[in-house]
Amino acid sequence: MKTEISKEEISKTEISKEEISSNGRKIVGTAAACPVCPHHCRLMDGQYGRCGARKNENGKIICDNYGKVTALALDPIEKKPLRHFFPGSMILSVGSYGCNLSCPFCQNHEISMARSENTGWRMMRPEEIADLAEDCRGRGNIGVAFTYNEPLAGYEFVRDTARLVHERGMKNVLVTNGTAKLPVLEELLPYIDAMNIDLKGFTEEYYRKLGGSLETVKEFIRRAAKECHVELTTLIVPGENDSAEEMEREAEWIASVDSEIVLHVTRFFPRYRMTDRKATDVEEVYRLRDAAGKYLKYVYTGNC
Repeated sequence: MKTEISKEEISKTEISKEEISSNGRKIVGTAAACPVCPHHCRLMDGQYGRCGARKNENGKIICDNYGKVTALALDPIEKKPLRHFFPGSMILSVGSYGCNLSCPFCQNHEISMARSENTGWRMMRPEEIADLAEDCRGRGNIGVAFTYNEPLAGYEFVRDTARLVHERGMKNVLVTNGTAKLPVLEELLPYIDAMNIDLKGFTEEYYRKLGGSLETVKEFIRRAAKECHVELTTLIVPGENDSAEEMEREAEWIASVDSEIVLHVTRFFPRYRMTDRKATDVEEVYRLRDAAGKYLKYVYTGNC
C-alpha cells in the first residue's frame, strides 16, 4: 500500500519540468521536492530520496515503505530507552527500512541503510499492528513503539497505525532522530504519547558529518516537549562529541526547554563503518553524565 502526503502544507511538492544530470547525461522530466525533512530531495520520476523510503511516483512524493515491516518485537519500555514512561511495562516495537541520516556507527544499519529490494520485510496493515498490540496486553504490552529505523521517513504509516492504537486505548511511542519538518510533527502529535529523540551532539559541525542539522532537531525537541513525554539520548563517540564543555552546553540548553527532560548518555561500541574506534571508556560516560547533571535532574547512563 502506498500513500501520498496528505496535509496540504506537507503535500506542497515543487513539481517542474527540468534538466537533471543522471550518470553524466542530462534528462528532462517531472521533478518533485520531498518536504518531509530538511534535505528536500528533488527527485525525478522513479527516483528515491536519500532516506531510501520515499520516492517520486508519477510526479508525486509517496511513502514507498508503507506497511513494509522489517522488525517486530515485544520489548521492555526501558530498551527504547524510556525511564520515566510506564516503567516496567512492555511495548510492541515495529520498524521498517530507511533513514535520512548517515551515521557511520548505526547499530541498525542492516535496515536503516537498506532499501526495499535488499532487505527482508513483511507487509502489514495498520489494523494488523494495532490488533497485535491489543492481543499482547496480557503480556504487559501498553501499545506500539515506532523504532529500529527512522520512522519519520514513513510517517504516514506511523500516523495511520497510531490513530488505531489510540482507538484501542493504548499508547504510542516514537523513537526518532528528530530530523523532520514541523508540519510532519504536527500531524503526528495528536497520536504520540512519548518520544525518545536522538540528540547526536551539540555542534552543527558534528551534525553535518551525519547529514543532519542541529537546529532542526532542537526545533523538533522544543515543539515535541510541549505536547508529550520526551526523553533524549546522546551516544558518546570518542573524539567526536565527548568533551565536557559540549555536554554542559547541551544540558544547559535542554534545561532551558524543560529541566524535567530525561537525558540518556550512552556508550559507543564499534559498529557499521566506524570500527576503527574503541568503545567509549565507561568512566568517560560517567564523567559526562555528571557534567550534564549540573543542569538536569534526570541523567542516566546506557550500555555501561
